[in-house]
Amino acid sequence: MELVEVLLSRQRQESLWMAQLPELAVLLVEEHVLGWLVFWQSVEYIRSRDIHQMLLGHGPYLVDRQDGSIHHVPFGTYGREGWEELYLQQVRGVRPPEPPEPLITTVRTLVRSDGMMAAMRHLRKRAPLMRLQQAKAYVMAVREGNEPPEELVDLTLRQEQEMHLPLSIETLAGPVQ
Repeated sequence: MELVEVLLSRQRQESLWMAQLPELAVLLVEEHVLGWLVFWQSVEYIRSRDIHQMLLGHGPYLVDRQDGSIHHVPFGTYGREGWEELYLQQVRGVRPPEPPEPLITTVRTLVRSDGMMAAMRHLRKRAPLMRLQQAKAYVMAVREGNEPPEELVDLTLRQEQEMHLPLSIETLAGPVQ
C-alpha cells in the first residue's frame, strides 16, 4: 500500500495528466498469488462514497510479490479476466503452452462437408492477409490428410493474435531494492 501511495504522489508531481486529477489514495488491496492488486480512487470518493466523485476508466496497480515492482493492470476492456496470463507473458516472460490449432480441424470438416471452396473462404476469413495461393496450399494439405506447412499455420496464428491484441501491462516502478 505504501509503495503505491508513494507512486501516486510522485506521478501527481511529474505527470501532467495525473496533476489534473483530484487527490488520490488507496481504496482497497486484494492479495493475489502474483502480489497485491491495489485499487486507488479519489480521496473525495473514499470519504463520501458519492459516485459523482468517483474516477472511472483506470485499472488497479499490481505490486509484484517477487520484487516489489509496480504495474498498471488494464481491467477496462477485459474486466477482471485474463490479466494474470497477460502479466506472466508480458512482464515475467512466461510463455503459455501452444494451444492446438483448431482452424485445421474446422478446415478439415469443411473440406469433407462443403468442399474446397468453402474451406478456403472460411480460412481467408480467419486469416484475411493470407494470399489465395497460400490458402489453397493450406486446404490442399488438409484435404490430403497432411498438416499444412508450418509457415502457413504460423501465418494464421499470427494474424489471429494480431486481431485480438490484448491491452498491455505497463511497468510503473521497480523492482524495489
